[in-house]
Amino acid sequence: MKTIKISQRPLSLKFLATFLAQTLVLCSAFLATSTVADLPMNGLKFEHNDTTWLAIGTGLRLQMASRNSDTDDSSEFSINSQRFYISGQLHKYLKFYVNTEKYEGDSMMTIDAILAVELDPAINLWVGRTLVPSDRPGMNGPYTGMSWNQYKQPLFSADYDGPAGQLGRSEGAVFWGMKNKFHYLLGAFEGLEDKYGNDSDHLLFSGRLAYSFLNVESNPGYWTSATYYGTQGNILTTAITLQSQSDGTGSRTESGDFNAYAFDIFSERVLSNNGVFNFEAGYKEIDVDFTPVSPPVDGLAECFCLFDGESFYATTGYIFPKPVGPGKFQPYVRYMENNPSDAGQSDSTELGLNYIILGNKMSVNLNFVTGDANASGYAGKDTDTVTLGLMLQFY
Repeated sequence: MKTIKISQRPLSLKFLATFLAQTLVLCSAFLATSTVADLPMNGLKFEHNDTTWLAIGTGLRLQMASRNSDTDDSSEFSINSQRFYISGQLHKYLKFYVNTEKYEGDSMMTIDAILAVELDPAINLWVGRTLVPSDRPGMNGPYTGMSWNQYKQPLFSADYDGPAGQLGRSEGAVFWGMKNKFHYLLGAFEGLEDKYGNDSDHLLFSGRLAYSFLNVESNPGYWTSATYYGTQGNILTTAITLQSQSDGTGSRTESGDFNAYAFDIFSERVLSNNGVFNFEAGYKEIDVDFTPVSPPVDGLAECFCLFDGESFYATTGYIFPKPVGPGKFQPYVRYMENNPSDAGQSDSTELGLNYIILGNKMSVNLNFVTGDANASGYAGKDTDTVTLGLMLQFY
């Protein structure tokens, strides 16, 4: 049996005061507002006819975080994510998608640029820069996850914002579709660039196969969500993801292979009292030849080194059926553990509360995270963090 560890480090008075202040902000700003749910949250759509149109939307995640560790006792306000969504249809079977991202002080960047041939729900081809088929946290994205801090596990190679991709994206093509209760994604991508040892330009191959035992998840096709707020009834979906690239890690002088697989399960159940129970869990194993702990012999060469080992997570939440003001409360808990093959174990526990106002278009999150896990997969400093977040989407 795994034990969830809570930090024994005493919290500072400043840290506790910030926690209470953020809670008061949450209550006063949203519980007293009865008309928020009536706000228009749609993007803009320009239609020429039924098969020719252009749509524009945006997404925003704002947060105020207070940290407490042996070396860091600070608070900051930041734009965690700012996105613009542009999509259009040129023909009955031809669409395009362009999405941008700006986060944590970085400049605006294009993350998706897709030409889509969509013949049928079961037969679709996307070409360009798009999300590489990934495990469920990767397919959820930051705007449809149940927890605010879901990226504290080791990432696949395209997630490191480096020479192998950006925010899980890469240039390539993916063939995907849904048939009855079966969902498939099969793609080939550029992956790691040749200047890091991939002199033969080997492609990154990725695939995700999912099966829904109960109701089929209804998404904008390609992606997943961590909750549907009970609008789609009872759901039970399992999936397996595979990624592989020969010479997918290394340096100019020496290259190594990257292989990974993940298994995840998602359940949403609407109870007799109209409350909604969510459960999500996943296991990931990554096998690479070079890691930050064991880089290529030539230490002078810049290395694209990845996590090697295994990781798992589990998240559970419950949406109370009775609204409070314009929204509903959803408490949740998330635990994740990383076990690298060449270093010590790390873990993280998140206790959170979502205030859901308009599904995945408007919500407020208050969470407390404790632990030393992070997206590298290797242990960082043991830190306690309180975050108040606001998520808005217009689309």
